[in-house]
Amino acid sequence: MPSETGNLSQVFHEGEVAIQERLGVAEMVAKYGPKNIRDHMPDQHREFFNQLPMMLVGALDDSGQPWATAAFGKPGFAHSPDDKTLVISGGILASDTLGLLTTIGSKLGLLGLESETRRRNRVNATVSETEGGTYALSVDQSFGNCPKYIQRRDMTWREDAEGTGSVTRSSDISSDIKQALESADTFFIASRTADIEGAARNGVDVSHRGGRPGFVKAEGNLISFPDFSGNRFFNTLGNIHLDPRVGLFFPNFQTGDAIFISGRASIIWDQARIDAFKGAERIIDIEVLETVRVEGILPLKGDFIDEWPLLRNTGVWT
Repeated sequence: MPSETGNLSQVFHEGEVAIQERLGVAEMVAKYGPKNIRDHMPDQHREFFNQLPMMLVGALDDSGQPWATAAFGKPGFAHSPDDKTLVISGGILASDTLGLLTTIGSKLGLLGLESETRRRNRVNATVSETEGGTYALSVDQSFGNCPKYIQRRDMTWREDAEGTGSVTRSSDISSDIKQALESADTFFIASRTADIEGAARNGVDVSHRGGRPGFVKAEGNLISFPDFSGNRFFNTLGNIHLDPRVGLFFPNFQTGDAIFISGRASIIWDQARIDAFKGAERIIDIEVLETVRVEGILPLKGDFIDEWPLLRNTGVWT
């Protein structure tokens, strides 16, 4: 009979297992993790992706740096011809600006998120075909996520969307970007395994982060945010444990602007810093390498409905 650690190693890489073991949840995760992380998409996930106007995307540039971004289209732009294949049509947001690798064999992390219902599902995949902004992706891992920390928004198409506006790149956090980050209630983080090839558990991941406005802090060239209780898989933290390179995507669904950030992450285990932020189980620090701000690039507008109810039990930076 395989050991529980053996069950973990079938779907989780050594970084994820290391975090699970450090926090004493490895045996618990071994009971449900391998059952929930599949090498194919269940039909309900395939139907879910087909109805979405947006998919979050994690991809690498030619240096191996992860970036978080998104893809948009009318429902059906993301569709699944079979349970091992997901097709994305219409291109990936800011792909050329960020220099993303989307050729055959490239690894992508994808997250389908429906803001109105707080439903979300993940796919980590490899590009198997590409032509004219359409990507056929072969599924490596597929699994669902809970609705925690998702702010509900009414998403509608922006009538005045004109595509990419002005692009501003910097190695520093400007005062405008600092203000945008510190007022955000949602962002997305892309991370990667150290070894990008081989087993299905290796690749790129993109994950949601949500909190009350003020849950992100920017000081100098350092971004900090809390890590709240989640599914205990520790996909992002496990990746950071092995490779600190990350990418952040801050969409402003009111203005249509987007901020993309590349950096190097550290997991902070210092109890004093953790205790200083209500609800935090860890703190993540990001040393910023580059910021890219693009005006008016988001084709969707999102009108705020309400926040995740249990955010009242979490804090903000003071």
